[in-house]
Amino acid sequence: MKTIITILFAQLIKRRNQKWISQPIQWQSKTFNKLLTSASSTSFGQDHEFSKISSYEDFKQRVPVRDYEGLKPYVDRVVEGEKNILWPGQPLYFAKTSGTTSGAKYIPITKESIKTHINSARDALLNYFLKTKNFKPINGKHMFLQGSPELDKQNGIYLGRLSGISAHYIPKLFLNNRKPSWSTNCIDDWEEKVDKIIEETVGEKMTIIAGIPSWVQMYFEKIVSNEKKTISEVFPDLSLYVYGGVSYEPYRSTFDKLFGKNIDTLATFPASEGFFGYQDDFSSNQTDLLLLLNNDIFYEFIESKNFLKGDYERISLKDVKLNVNYLLIISTSAGLWAYNIGDTIKFTSIEPYKIIVTGRIKHFLSAFGEHVISEEVEKAMKLATANHNVTIREFTVAPNINPKQGLPRHEWYVEFETIPDDIKGFSATLEKEMISQNIYYKDLILGNIIQPLDIVNVRKGGFNNYMRSVGRLGGQNKVPRLSNDRKIADILNNFNV
Repeated sequence: MKTIITILFAQLIKRRNQKWISQPIQWQSKTFNKLLTSASSTSFGQDHEFSKISSYEDFKQRVPVRDYEGLKPYVDRVVEGEKNILWPGQPLYFAKTSGTTSGAKYIPITKESIKTHINSARDALLNYFLKTKNFKPINGKHMFLQGSPELDKQNGIYLGRLSGISAHYIPKLFLNNRKPSWSTNCIDDWEEKVDKIIEETVGEKMTIIAGIPSWVQMYFEKIVSNEKKTISEVFPDLSLYVYGGVSYEPYRSTFDKLFGKNIDTLATFPASEGFFGYQDDFSSNQTDLLLLLNNDIFYEFIESKNFLKGDYERISLKDVKLNVNYLLIISTSAGLWAYNIGDTIKFTSIEPYKIIVTGRIKHFLSAFGEHVISEEVEKAMKLATANHNVTIREFTVAPNINPKQGLPRHEWYVEFETIPDDIKGFSATLEKEMISQNIYYKDLILGNIIQPLDIVNVRKGGFNNYMRSVGRLGGQNKVPRLSNDRKIADILNNFNV
């Protein structure tokens, strides 16, 4: 019965989605007008004269690009309980995330925007079922390695992690399929929580597992160690792994080994600020994401290279080009306006609009003017691990501006599953790929401004120890791929081989 209901509902959603997929610019225009009309009487709308905006050019003139710090004065008023500040009324939730200069960040989630989060996650799975004709997972157990669903409350608004908030919206049809139990999901200590999840899932008919790769890897490795079997032997019915938040490629070889057989994967692009895309094609190894235009999100884009130079000129969807690195700017039904979420993307298709996530604008390395981005280091690492038949657990890259010997350089802190037999050859492969991808890096190397990269071996468990030391072990937390300083590197030096 569940399978039949799911198939019929999936076909209905497919027909609905085809409307905005086939008319993307018209849907963005409708979204733009809807958002401005809805928020015209809010404090933000009045401050920026929404009622006088009649075009996108007007909007750009009246509403500047802001990051969280720029929007914080408005958010603080909402946190204090004021109504009609960024969006009519009050938000239902604040997704509490790690901040930068402002400390903790409180991202509003309204009754309108929470629907888009939930519907997008639903549509991603329904689309997978229809495209692959794999309906077996529907009747098994589903596990999402997530944050605690326990929520605090402040001035009538619930606070929690996005993944914990989402746990309150599991469809009734699938409540009995959910793992782990509510009480286990509420455990704060991450390692204790993983151990308890293992107790509750081993022996069950697990068919779908979801979560950020680094933390799912920890869960899988403990199972493999305990059971002395591969994951596919422990969970013979498992056929889908769903991930988001980071690139899967650096983890792929490790997961293939842990799985022990081919397991389908589904890429998604969720964030506290909105659900932006999901993989909709499973005919090849491409994991491009369909940009979601039915989510009450109006998208804008700034070329990353221009943004880093202080040029914030932005464009709408109709003017984007393929294979250009853009900073993603959004306006949403949560009351985020011309908001810089910090993620960078590239378009791989415009019929329909598809993207890949290339990194974070704050997570780039330009200590010497090279402007290296996450996409480049992840591509280099993927090539090196494949060519040298090694697997890694985690890595990050930092500059060494004042080494004790030699010229400045990039240092790659790598936690290997198996250390390469030829570490020099492995480094040379990384170096060759970086030179081929980044012309600025190439010029610095050829000009003897910096020397070729160094690899620093981090002993097993080192990255987990780092995340524990900074209070970010588990949940949706991720290790930055790139840094412009030595903060992460200096801590990791305590965990070197």
